[in-house]
Amino acid sequence: MPQVSKSKAEQLVTHMMAIRGRSGDECQVADYIIDQLNRAPGKFSITRDNAHKRSHIGGACGNLIVKIPASPGHTRAPRRLMMAHMDTVPICIGCNPVRRGKRIISSDNSTGLGADDRSGCAALLLAATRIMTDDLPHPPLTFLWTVQEEVGLVGARYVSVSKLGKPKLAFNVDGGSPTTLVIGATGAFRMMINIKGIAAHAGGHPEDGVSATAIASLAIAQLHRDGWHGQIKKGNRRGTSNVGFFSAGETTNVVTETATLRAEARSHDRAFRKRIVAAYKKAFNDAVKKVSNADGKSGKVSIDIRHDYESFIIEKTQPCVTAAALAIERVGSKAGYRTVNGGLDANWMNDHGIPTVTFGVGQHNIHTVDEYLDIDQFHLGCRVVLNAAVGDCGVL
Repeated sequence: MPQVSKSKAEQLVTHMMAIRGRSGDECQVADYIIDQLNRAPGKFSITRDNAHKRSHIGGACGNLIVKIPASPGHTRAPRRLMMAHMDTVPICIGCNPVRRGKRIISSDNSTGLGADDRSGCAALLLAATRIMTDDLPHPPLTFLWTVQEEVGLVGARYVSVSKLGKPKLAFNVDGGSPTTLVIGATGAFRMMINIKGIAAHAGGHPEDGVSATAIASLAIAQLHRDGWHGQIKKGNRRGTSNVGFFSAGETTNVVTETATLRAEARSHDRAFRKRIVAAYKKAFNDAVKKVSNADGKSGKVSIDIRHDYESFIIEKTQPCVTAAALAIERVGSKAGYRTVNGGLDANWMNDHGIPTVTFGVGQHNIHTVDEYLDIDQFHLGCRVVLNAAVGDCGVL
């Protein structure tokens, strides 16, 4: 069968990584994908949903859903879903991708690359156009390019499932190794913590104040001391937590009246994840009681908890896993398996009842200025994507 040009693949992914498209602002990426699809022969339909209208950050556009009807003789085959997310983290805005040896990097050392997940988007686009251009035998296919993955898997969470065509197996393309199948991922809670203290002049009458900074610091210290911050091990239970944002006060001569913190709790074990959250509640409520002013007045704390995504684990015997493993074998490799401690769009797809396995296309050092795309892994990943899409309809 005809092969996808490696130079064309590199040109496409390089162009897509350079498109601005942080979370909530993915329209240019979606428009580019649509333009490229319109250049290919073949029948397909395009739908956009309103996932962004349910997002906590708003957004300019929803998920992009493209359906390609089955080729003759394969109309009764189970529909397959291929997906990747369009958004990048803010550090990638303004990147200028260039090739350096076997890698693509950002020529500006102050920006990330955006291989996460534009390389996945490009691999899907290459597969879709290849299937239509070369009229490859294929089952019914749905291609899903999601929004706002980087801010809580929003696109996958609020995807219009009814528009996907009832896929029976799905492949999420996001990550490094094309031959390692992610069959499980952790679940997470996000916490918004607001502390209300009492303002007072820090030099004249500090005893009249209740410091929100002191309350927050005591709470974090208690979490750290008791083993509920960072990597958490309690018997045979495992999890992680982190206070990632802490904002308090505006000047040094006022006892801090308010503080805002954002934290997360993760674990594959749903019950243990709730224990981590309970430890946070206890630590902040204990800290409030420990800080009072000369009149015996104390501060207040409120904690808003949001369920980010649920953990999942799928069996190696699931059709999506066996199909992905077969696609990897077809390109001359052997599949490995692992579970991860981060969230993936696959978390919500599995929660929606669509078994979804994840594999990568060469991304490394994501979310940093040292991010790069391994070109050999990218080409291998593109082949795996194409094989996963056509399934038993053809061997590439």
